[in-house]
Amino acid sequence: MSNEHGIHGQTPPPDDAAAIAHAFTTARRAGQALPGFPGLVPPDLVAAYQVQDLAIASWDDHVVGWKVGYIAAERRDASGDDRLLGPVFSRQLKNATGGTVDIPVFVGGFGAVEAEYVLELLEDAPAAQLHWSPEQAEALPARLYIGVEVASSPLATINELGPRVVVSDFGNNNGLVLGPEIADWTARDETDLRAETLIEGEVVGTGGATRLPGGLRAAYAFALSRSALRGRPLRRGDLIATGNATGIHDITAGQTALVRFAGIGEIACRAVPAG
Repeated sequence: MSNEHGIHGQTPPPDDAAAIAHAFTTARRAGQALPGFPGLVPPDLVAAYQVQDLAIASWDDHVVGWKVGYIAAERRDASGDDRLLGPVFSRQLKNATGGTVDIPVFVGGFGAVEAEYVLELLEDAPAAQLHWSPEQAEALPARLYIGVEVASSPLATINELGPRVVVSDFGNNNGLVLGPEIADWTARDETDLRAETLIEGEVVGTGGATRLPGGLRAAYAFALSRSALRGRPLRRGDLIATGNATGIHDITAGQTALVRFAGIGEIACRAVPAG
C-alpha cells in the first residue's frame, strides 16, 4: 500500500467491499451480532478504507470526528501506518453532564470503553497539505477535552482479526462521550495528563497522555495526514479521539465504567444494548 492511498492512486475496491459494508451497517442498525467477518478480509488498509468509505456513504448520519487507534508493529502493512481511523457520527456523540451517560454496546459482539484525550479543530486544515509532522499539527489550533470512546462492533473477534477488520467496521467505534476542556494543553507537560478507568468500581487500567506512542501531537499529525490522503481533509469543528489512554477495557450491557482524569474531571458511563 502506498502512503499516498485514498483518492491519490486509489485502486478499485474489492468485489465484495459493498457486501462487507452492507453486512456491518445492517447489523449495526439492528443492534445484532455477526457470527464472523462477512466476506474475505480486505488484503490491506487501502481496501479496508474503501469498505469504510462505502459504509460511511450508506450511513444515515454525518461524521463529526474520528477515532485514532494504534497498530502494533507486527500488524502493520506495507503502508507503514502505525495508526488507523474510524468515524464518529453526530448522533453517537454525547456530552458528559456530571451524571451517568448511557453508552450502546452490541450484545454478543465486542464492547469496551477507552479513556481518551479529544482534540477539536479550531481551523480548517489546508486541503493541499497531505503530510503533517507532530510540530506542524501542534501549530494548527485546537482545543483538548477529556472523553470516553465507546469501542463496540457487531463482530466479537474484531480486534483479534486485526487492523484491516477494525477499519472495515467504522474503526470499532460506536460513540464518543465528551467531557470538560483541558485549558492550554500545548503548554502542559503530558506527564501531568493522567487517567484511570474503573469497571464496576474496580480499577482496570491506568495511564494518561504519555501512553500514546509519540504523545498527543503524533496522534493529531496522523489524523491530519491520513484524512488528507483519503480525500477527507479535516475541518474546523472536527473531533479527534487520540487513542486509548489507559487501555481497552471490556464492558457488557448493564455494567458501569468510571474514567477519572487527574485534576480535570471524571466521566461515568453505563453500558446498554445497542439497537
